[in-house]
Amino acid sequence: MNTALFDRISAVEADLSVVFVPSEGELPESTAWVDAKSSGQILQLRESEVFKGSVAQTLLLPSISEEFASAVLLVGIGKDALSDAKAKKVIAAVSSQIKGLPFAKVAVALSGLTIVDREAANVLTLAAQWLNEGFYEFIGFKQDDKEKVTKVETLLLEGSDESAMSIGVATAAGSAFTRQLGNLPGNVCTPSYLASKAQELGEDYGIDVELVDETKMDELGMHCMLSVGRGSDQPSYLIVMHYRGGAENEAPHVLLGKGITFDTGGISLKPGAKMDEMKYDMCGAASVFGTMKAICELKPALNFTAVIAAAENMPSGHATKPGDVVRTMSGKTVEVLNTDAEGRLVLCDALTYIERFEPQSVVDIATLTGACIVALGSVNSGMYSNSDVVAESLKSASKGAADKLWQMPLDEEYQQQLDSNFADIGNIGGPEAGSVTAACFLSRFTDAYPWAHLDIAGTAWTGGAAKGASGRPVGLLTQYLLSKVS
Repeated sequence: MNTALFDRISAVEADLSVVFVPSEGELPESTAWVDAKSSGQILQLRESEVFKGSVAQTLLLPSISEEFASAVLLVGIGKDALSDAKAKKVIAAVSSQIKGLPFAKVAVALSGLTIVDREAANVLTLAAQWLNEGFYEFIGFKQDDKEKVTKVETLLLEGSDESAMSIGVATAAGSAFTRQLGNLPGNVCTPSYLASKAQELGEDYGIDVELVDETKMDELGMHCMLSVGRGSDQPSYLIVMHYRGGAENEAPHVLLGKGITFDTGGISLKPGAKMDEMKYDMCGAASVFGTMKAICELKPALNFTAVIAAAENMPSGHATKPGDVVRTMSGKTVEVLNTDAEGRLVLCDALTYIERFEPQSVVDIATLTGACIVALGSVNSGMYSNSDVVAESLKSASKGAADKLWQMPLDEEYQQQLDSNFADIGNIGGPEAGSVTAACFLSRFTDAYPWAHLDIAGTAWTGGAAKGASGRPVGLLTQYLLSKVS
């Protein structure tokens, strides 16, 4: 689908025009123009309370006059400037309505869509992103999947800032890539499959791709990561992708994604209920893939390296056992007290491997702990950092992308919970502050660079009847990297 801009609703030709209607007061400029063309139908409908203009209320008018050939979709925005949450609800209503209609060319008049504390360019970015994200549907294994594709071929947005629109469109493309990977079943999306998707990105965008296989990991001493995949028939991979848009000698910013393509818990087997959702344990990796796609589309002048620690955690006669001690690439030893705390085991070796890039910053993204869901639910991702600069930069990106995070503590006193009688460190710290101690574990491998950890266990997917990957935090990560362009 093509997305482009237009200046005035009066000068655009479309099969469907979308206008926003407040519940009281004057109509926005574009809406007022359409109302005039319809001999005041919009105001009449509002006054008669057929269409009240409440937040996300919609009404389709197939025809308003002989002069205006376009059908019109009215969308309510309430009486006040919208919060991020309400604005997203409004845009979701637009996408939901138009993707099922037989219109190829749709124009959305953004005048009137005001979001609290956001400038027009930022509103355009978010509108472009959320509208395009709203068209996503998982295409995979149902016989009628091919019939789900929207009829919309061209989406026109009111505005003049091409760059702002492009960021939104690219972010949506990255989000769709992330969601598609996340929604794939574990028998399809294996570590080898992720490696193949990296190679495809390399071919499509000309980025450099390196695959570190198990033989090379063994040579490098990455025995902690190897211990996780030992019980699986699927080989593990450390996947490295280099986007080089900056100066040749400029150190990269690195994103590291946890890519456990299915997590049974290993010998510390998970309960059967909802275990199918453990295909989403690679959503950290998926979000890094999606961010790489967005950055490749936008072509900013920076150097960015994406690293994926990909493995499958299965029980078998070869699997790592609780109480086993393994050596990390850093030389530290780990007592594996619970094989279901495997994400930190693959990430710690990857964090050491990343030192060779002498990075400006490192952010790892992982569906790491159920404890983070207990703490923050599905609204905020948890953020931990050893650098105030990185933490503040992520907070700013979170605000700009309307992709929430909350900084959690990383106090030294929590580290003692990881003490082990038999190794340098235990891989769990007990029931208290589980998300914090997981971050503390990772922090022991990040002395060489500024680092942050995002625990997205509560935000990466939705369960229940609406089960599916969310695409978060691609928006946040894309904004973070764009902020690094000098």
